[in-house]
Amino acid sequence: MDIDSSTLHARLKEFFGFDSFKGDQEQIITELVSGHNAFVLMPTGGGKSLCYQLPALVMEGTAIVISPLISLMKNQVDAIRGFVSGNDGIAHFLNSSLPKSQINEVHSDLLSGVTKLLYVAPESLTKAENIALLKEIRISFYAIDEAHCISEWGHDFRPEYRRIRAIIDDIGPAPIIALTATATPKVQNDIQKNLGMMDAKVFRSSFNRPNLYYEIKEKTDAKRDIIKFIKQHPGKSGIIYCLSRKKVEELAGLLNVNGIKALPYHAGLDARTRAENQDKFLMEEVDVVVATIAFGMGIDKPDVRYVIHYDIPKSIEGYYQETGRAGRDGKEGICITYYSYKDIVKLEKFMQGKPVAEQEIGRQLLMETVAYAESSQCRRKLLLNYFGEDYAPDNCGACDNCLHPKKQFDGKEDMRLVIELVLSLPEHFKIEHLANILAGETNALIKSYRHDEIELFGAGKDHPFKFWCAVMHQGLILHLLDKEIESYGLINVTEKGMEFYEHPYSLMLKEDREFAEGDDDDEDVQAIAAAAKGGGGDPVLLAMLKDLRKDMSRKLRLQPWIIFSDVSLEDMTILYPVTYDELKNCQGVGDGKARKFGKEFISLISKYVSENDIVRPDDFVVKSVVNKSANKVYIIQSVDRKLPLEDIADAKGLDMDELLEEIEAIVYSGTRLDIDYYIEQNVDDDVVEDIYDYFRNDAESDSLEDALKELGPDYDETEVRLVRIKFLCEVAN
Repeated sequence: MDIDSSTLHARLKEFFGFDSFKGDQEQIITELVSGHNAFVLMPTGGGKSLCYQLPALVMEGTAIVISPLISLMKNQVDAIRGFVSGNDGIAHFLNSSLPKSQINEVHSDLLSGVTKLLYVAPESLTKAENIALLKEIRISFYAIDEAHCISEWGHDFRPEYRRIRAIIDDIGPAPIIALTATATPKVQNDIQKNLGMMDAKVFRSSFNRPNLYYEIKEKTDAKRDIIKFIKQHPGKSGIIYCLSRKKVEELAGLLNVNGIKALPYHAGLDARTRAENQDKFLMEEVDVVVATIAFGMGIDKPDVRYVIHYDIPKSIEGYYQETGRAGRDGKEGICITYYSYKDIVKLEKFMQGKPVAEQEIGRQLLMETVAYAESSQCRRKLLLNYFGEDYAPDNCGACDNCLHPKKQFDGKEDMRLVIELVLSLPEHFKIEHLANILAGETNALIKSYRHDEIELFGAGKDHPFKFWCAVMHQGLILHLLDKEIESYGLINVTEKGMEFYEHPYSLMLKEDREFAEGDDDDEDVQAIAAAAKGGGGDPVLLAMLKDLRKDMSRKLRLQPWIIFSDVSLEDMTILYPVTYDELKNCQGVGDGKARKFGKEFISLISKYVSENDIVRPDDFVVKSVVNKSANKVYIIQSVDRKLPLEDIADAKGLDMDELLEEIEAIVYSGTRLDIDYYIEQNVDDDVVEDIYDYFRNDAESDSLEDALKELGPDYDETEVRLVRIKFLCEVAN
């Protein structure tokens, strides 16, 4: 079809109101209207939709847009109808949510040639009656949006997407345009191969979003941190992603209780509620949507100012796409992710039961996310490298690692040792396996290959496992090493790596960040929060409180942390509590603990506030959700009735881990629970005595991780948690 450039520019102005195209848009559209296939790799906010909307409006026939989400279809159909006034039939969507009358209307508009764009879900495309209908109309082209869903290596694989090519062949040939915001070279190849469009011209835009700021934070008291952050950005729109529906509901409820307008969004809500919540967010009736990854794909809201991941995503592609929803207008976009290795362990558990190949892919994608989270390299450089793009500057100035860089070291000899190891092995292995060899750490896999017997085993034992992982990840960024994606991430040496090995030169590297359980890695957050409140983080008061705690611990013969943890004392230096009720607003201080140990602390703080003319903050107290447990009351009553914990868990649809989390939350809030009846039946007396003795005499905190490390492998995690609950109830509360 012969449509010249001036016609395209005229239609661009007429339908969309733009004077010029952005990036590759004009070349992509020209390729499509000329009857050729096109593959479009364009980051979120780059203008992908226009690449098929404009050609659909100027070409003869109807464009079939295959899209995975009903919300996306509705959003885009409304947008097209807005561009072309007075003709609602110009765009339709066809899916299972439509009533019979609307389906008839869609059929009528299609057959009469009124409709230029038909959005259809891949599931609807497989239905015989829809295939029969589409055979009767003239199709201008097929657009496959969110094309990464085709690849099992993509972050949102959908098996029905792999049937699209066969259905297109059945309906009748027409040009194909495949579009995605996130695809590694491997995923791109997979998409083109599956769609039979290896001949397609590839349009690849830069993945760099210079207006986005990236930060990874320690997941310690993330909820409180999130509330602080949102209150420091009043009236701004944001999205918070959680992995589970339960967490979405819980966090949305918590935000509302704390005066933040928020709504939940997940697949467990009925379609009407989801649509209403989405519309309220788009219409700015609420500031925040708390959502699972079901939300956001194709949502065109340009002024989302922050995207927060309460849980780390399952893949870098997912992370990139979700963070990409911030700052689509080119203005401020803050991307904060909370990271704890415990979340990674949970995600690995979710994979169990899936086919082995799928588990392997899932684990590899997950390990890429871990490497990204723990790295001290420029986050922008890491992200772009993952998508096959180099980022030249050493410091992007807009990520946590660049703003607070770690010291560098000359890693020339370390990198040579890595390359020597890779070259010495007859087969290729993953980063984790190679790092274990160099660090001299044995496991079943090392022993099965007898790699604990080779010359280089332990050659780098002066450094830990994580150090060697960091060196290899930087080797990938520098193109000295390469990763065989097809073979689940096996490492080999590149030509550039061989040159370096033979003629080494100085190589400045950085060690990865350490994410220790329970530490607040980000002092800046405390400083910002303190400044926002006009006081807090008082080092003089903190020293006085620690001295008081030390005196009390001697008198009461208790470990200091049992009285109040460091986190509790730090909160006291921010909130300056002078009543029992105010003291309970500090982290880790329940009613029981406040009454038992609080008198002297309140007295000291009152005197200090008075003598130093401190203006106490009253604008930031995190309120909890009152009904946080319908579960809470049931659990307390059931424990009082001495029901087995397994029965309590079953009754509330919880697993044992989740029940223990609920019980721990109840106990930390100051309520005493007597679970002796359960412990006596399920844990040996000697074991109880050892664990109890550890917390009473040796523990420096209530950290479960430290306890398991100190007590050793003979003690089960559940046993330790149960006895810790007993100890907290009897002594600390």
